[in-house]
Amino acid sequence: MVTKDMTIGEILRMDMDVAPILMDAGMHCLGCPSAQGESLEMAAMVHGIDSDELIQKINDFLAAK
Repeated sequence: MVTKDMTIGEILRMDMDVAPILMDAGMHCLGCPSAQGESLEMAAMVHGIDSDELIQKINDFLAAK
C-alpha cells in the first residue's frame, strides 16, 4: 500500500506499472534526483495535485492487479 510519505522512487521500485499514473498526473521527472528524496505528498504539492486522490488512484490500481 502506498502512503504519502513514500518517495516516488520507493513507489516505482515497488511496481514500475505505477509510472503511467504518475505521468498522467503531471509528474514527468520520475527518474530525477528529487524523485528519490521527495515524498509523494511533497511532489504532489509542487505539481498542484491532491495527494490523497493520487494515492487512492495508485492503491486502487495496485489492488486490482
